[in-house]
Amino acid sequence: MNILVKKGGPLTTLQDLGRYGYQKYGVLVSGAMDSLSLELGNLLVQNKPGEGALEMTMGGPVLKLPAGLVFALTGADLQAKLGGVPVPMNRAIYVKEDSTLLFGMAKTGTRGYLTVAGGFDVPLVMGSKSTYLRAKLGGVGGAPLKDGEELTVGALTESQKAFAAELSKQGGKAFSSMGWSLPNGGVLEPGPIRVAEGLQYDWFTEESYNIFFGRPYTITPQSDRMGYRLSGEEPLTYKEKGKSLISEPVTFGSIQVPADGNPIILMADRQTTGGYPKIGQVVQADLPRLAQLRPGEKLRFKLVTLTEAEGALAKQREFLKEAALMTAR
Repeated sequence: MNILVKKGGPLTTLQDLGRYGYQKYGVLVSGAMDSLSLELGNLLVQNKPGEGALEMTMGGPVLKLPAGLVFALTGADLQAKLGGVPVPMNRAIYVKEDSTLLFGMAKTGTRGYLTVAGGFDVPLVMGSKSTYLRAKLGGVGGAPLKDGEELTVGALTESQKAFAAELSKQGGKAFSSMGWSLPNGGVLEPGPIRVAEGLQYDWFTEESYNIFFGRPYTITPQSDRMGYRLSGEEPLTYKEKGKSLISEPVTFGSIQVPADGNPIILMADRQTTGGYPKIGQVVQADLPRLAQLRPGEKLRFKLVTLTEAEGALAKQREFLKEAALMTAR
């Protein structure tokens, strides 16, 4: 079963949960910016949670979907239509006849995810299907989707075949779906981004703490999958002028502060090490919400303890467990 890419869209890449175990060799992790939406999409089509999916940024591609395909859309609302009919979010969809899937621009959020039952049949590169664009590594030829490409869908399990047969009996002409959908896990909810103290938190002045946690920042147009550059009302400053840091490992959500005092949040395609002091670390549970923000949007930060950060992540994982039970029925 193949999907024809009629138009590649603004930026559509294949991503999974990332390429781990190779950072010591300088190989980036990459992976989905919003891992929660990717996992939810895979649960909806009964894939393993980390199976590869199409990550669509601000808009989507034009795809010719084959009859019999089961797919789901999660994350940003890209106003999808299949055969001219709006496609509901956060539920499994069965394609009844060969149809064209169209996307508009993001109505809410920034990154949408398309998962298909069986996943996408592409080679694993260092154990992952994720695309790292700068190195042309992984995914579909290490690049965004191109016009005229064909994506091969992987084989279905017996459970997925039975699920598809059940879906095919539902109403609808071009497609059918189950009568229920999953919540999106709060990835599009407003509110401050929660942050724990960074490794160099005590390097900064008291006034810097007041600025960082008390005033809004704007995500600049120079932001991408590697990092979000922020613009604030006043620069952050160190207690000791000229103090420097030897490069050390960084991770998704590390908030570095270069000499100009404007923070940079490292994202999915971050480098493996960094030499700027880190005032904070975005808690893992808020990374999906952060990934759904776009250039020009404002955000605020809220300081939390490690215990609070762990509790937020535990709550999110419990939500995924409940979602898995619901989709397995």
